[in-house]
Amino acid sequence: MKGDIYDPKALIREAYRIDGISLAECRTIFMDWALSISCDDPKAYIAHLLGQYADEKSDHPMTQTLREGLDQAPRAIRRGGRAARVAQEPLFDD
Repeated sequence: MKGDIYDPKALIREAYRIDGISLAECRTIFMDWALSISCDDPKAYIAHLLGQYADEKSDHPMTQTLREGLDQAPRAIRRGGRAARVAQEPLFDD
């Protein structure tokens, strides 16, 4: 089954057709979809897919997954390493 530029493998379309699909399954399908597209800004593709499906299937787990895909990803912060474990000493004595 062939999709379009926004859903090349028709993964999102098929997810909306599966009765009783879970949120975890939708997230797995979403990850496969994200790996299958070739674009600089996947948020534009996600917005297009939401416009295509969300109105008629607003309570579907894939709609929730797509909406989460539009959310801003948390910023990466440094969580460890030597500098975090060793106390910082001043370079010069006052």
